[in-house]
Amino acid sequence: MFPRTSKQHDSIMVLVDRLRKVLHFIIVKSTISISEVAQIFIKEIVKFHGVPKNIISNRDAEFCPMFPKYFLHVWG
Repeated sequence: MFPRTSKQHDSIMVLVDRLRKVLHFIIVKSTISISEVAQIFIKEIVKFHGVPKNIISNRDAEFCPMFPKYFLHVWG
């Protein structure tokens, strides 16, 4: 964790586009939920690059199976 910003952000979410060799660094709160990750993903990634074919995560085993559910809820 990092020192808190004025908006209480204290962590950095790193998104890597291996095809385009692009990194996205997004400041977030350490208590971010899966639904918030989905919202940020759509706002910051899908908006500019489209929907990815696959997603690889280093989060816990519960994250990857649940992310598409939240992604579709936010997207649809």
